[in-house]
Amino acid sequence: MHHGNHDMQACIDACLTCYRTCHTMMMGHCVETGGAHVAPDHVRIMTACAEMCRASAHIMITGSPLHAHSCRACAEFCDACAADCERVGDMEDCVAACRRCAEECRKMAA
Repeated sequence: MHHGNHDMQACIDACLTCYRTCHTMMMGHCVETGGAHVAPDHVRIMTACAEMCRASAHIMITGSPLHAHSCRACAEFCDACAADCERVGDMEDCVAACRRCAEECRKMAA
C-alpha cells in the first residue's frame, strides 16, 4: 500500500460512517418524514451511496492495490448523495458524512 496506514484507516472509518449514516437516515428520518425524502431517485442515490461506501471500505480492508479505483468512484457517489440530500433538505448529518467520506476518498484515490 502506497498510502500511510493512518490515512487508509481514516478513509475506511469515513466510508463506514457514511454507510451507517446513509442507511440510518434512510430507514429512520426519510421513511418517517415521507414526501421528497422517499422519492425513488432520492432513495436510489442514498442506497447506492451507502453500498459504494461499504464496498470501498471492504476493498481497502482487503489491502487490494485497486482501492484507488473504488475510492475515486466512492467520492463521486458521495458528492452526488450530499448534493441530493442538500436539495431534499433537513439531511445535515448525511450531507456532512458524505462530504467527509468524499474528501477522504479523494485523498486515497490521488
